[in-house]
Amino acid sequence: MTAHNESTSDTQPAGYACIQRYVKTLDSSPGVYRMLDSDSRVLYVGKARNLKARVSNYARPGHSGRIERMIAATASMMFLTTRTETEALLLEQNLIKQLKPKYNVLLRDDKSFPNILVAKDHAFPQIKKHRGAKKEKGAYFGPFASAGAVNRTLNQLQKAFLLRNCSDSMFDSRTRPCLLYQIKRCSGPCVGLISEADYRESVRDAERFLSGRSTKVQEELAEQMMAASEAMEFERAAGLRDRIRALTQVQTSQGINPRGVAEADVIGLYMDSGQACVQVFFIRANQNWGNKDFYPRVGPDVSAAEVMEAFLGQFYDNKEPPRQLILSDAIENADLMQDALTEKAGRKVEILVPQRGEKQELIAGALRNARESLARRMSESATQAKLLRGVADAFDLDGPPGRIEVYDNSHIQGTNAVGGMIVAGPEGFMKNAYRKFNIRGDDLTPGDDFGMMKEVLTRRFTRLQKEDPDREKGLWPDLLLIDGGAGQVSAVHEIMQVHGVEDIPMVGVAKGVDRDHGKEEFHRIGQRPFALKRNDPVLYFIQRLRDEAHRFAIGTHRAKRAKAVGATPLDEIPGVGAARKRALLTHFGSAKAVSRANLADLKAVDGISAGLAQKVYDFFHDKG
Repeated sequence: MTAHNESTSDTQPAGYACIQRYVKTLDSSPGVYRMLDSDSRVLYVGKARNLKARVSNYARPGHSGRIERMIAATASMMFLTTRTETEALLLEQNLIKQLKPKYNVLLRDDKSFPNILVAKDHAFPQIKKHRGAKKEKGAYFGPFASAGAVNRTLNQLQKAFLLRNCSDSMFDSRTRPCLLYQIKRCSGPCVGLISEADYRESVRDAERFLSGRSTKVQEELAEQMMAASEAMEFERAAGLRDRIRALTQVQTSQGINPRGVAEADVIGLYMDSGQACVQVFFIRANQNWGNKDFYPRVGPDVSAAEVMEAFLGQFYDNKEPPRQLILSDAIENADLMQDALTEKAGRKVEILVPQRGEKQELIAGALRNARESLARRMSESATQAKLLRGVADAFDLDGPPGRIEVYDNSHIQGTNAVGGMIVAGPEGFMKNAYRKFNIRGDDLTPGDDFGMMKEVLTRRFTRLQKEDPDREKGLWPDLLLIDGGAGQVSAVHEIMQVHGVEDIPMVGVAKGVDRDHGKEEFHRIGQRPFALKRNDPVLYFIQRLRDEAHRFAIGTHRAKRAKAVGATPLDEIPGVGAARKRALLTHFGSAKAVSRANLADLKAVDGISAGLAQKVYDFFHDKG
């Protein structure tokens, strides 16, 4: 891979003249190009089979309005030549995700998807939801479109196969069966109510079902039910009947279960008024494992082929592609994309654009969902825009706020104190922008809400001034909402003065008379408090924002408190991580028992070396 960069000075040309100057320096190598503005911000990242030919296209007039604007803003370019066209495609998508250029199609929601894991590091395997890197030993089935889709499937699989979902430590500590056994969701392996061989057979059936061999599993269960009935084992027959019903329920909840498509992602794209929705259905083992919608950033004159290609490149950048991608719209570089995904997966990946048959019916369903989802989103966006205009009117802002930040604190008598920040904008809550603040102030009086808010805002503005001093990245708020009245507003105003950001509007939202929901008072520096009418939609909107901030702060506080409850002195010992802590607690039963153990007993624990055993022993016995 070879890189070269040329930049223009103030005396050098921009726009078409700038691009024409670069054309003379290029050859026909494949590679990636970047267009930059006069401040060296990346405007666009593109790939080319032939860099000279591709860039030459920009040097001639006759483009769409979006491309014309991009060319006019171009002051310099950068180039990276690659060995192959496939390498150029992969590099292009990596750079787009990293740089987020203004004129590229950009996938904004790129989370991982959950799987079902049948863990295999125990004599009685656990079945559970898994998200992230596949490091645990076991069989993985997925991806599922959402945690809800996984939980529904796990719920029915528990009924059908009676597999445990408890942790290994809970399993080892049981002396009698838990509630799941009582409600027929588990076979009670923790207390020996099923043999290892029989449990292993249930695990095998569950894996066969998740692998698409559901019919065979149901047939065998039906035969066992008939045999039990004939032998007058009616209770066992009823249990098998319930298991068959549970399997049927899984298939029914999946809706679409194609016969001719074993493993594919069905991807439908619908575009309207400069917005796009991509609907993805996950088909695995001839079963529908859910669907999810995405809303990539597009422009009014972007083609469906460009949107689809950009989506595929960015979506599969950190995900394993299935054997088939069934698309609603063809892409320009299907051969390159297919080669790139095949190389990534280590097996053949096909890209199809069906015109008839079952696959086309699947695409029709994806398109219908995409169209309906986009219509709902556009309707919600219109409502949101109206509310933001109402906020601007209510608080005398210069215009509708593009980014509202709402702050709240949560603690119990000052302990485990946290601050929460939620963000809302034209598209609703921006959950990827939420932030939590663990309150560190050692000099704070327990329960000092003013002091906590000061710490949170100090850290927030310090970071903003470091990360985006010129306010060009869209990270700065247009409006701050603070949970509290005149006191909180005054405290926050002091912080804003210190940091020189008094130009950001800030409003305190206080409960009104008798803390009545609906009689909120709004406080601003230098102005009298005021209230909105009870039936004002803007009031309901502000209440929703405040309630969301409260929910987020409380949830963060509870998570911190739960973590603190699980903390032990072992956490303070260098070299004792989660695995070794678990090994010690499993062996001795409690942290107190570990503290009383002699050196020989510590050395006997699996995974604890002689040196670490000495460290643990010294930690508890050499504190004086």
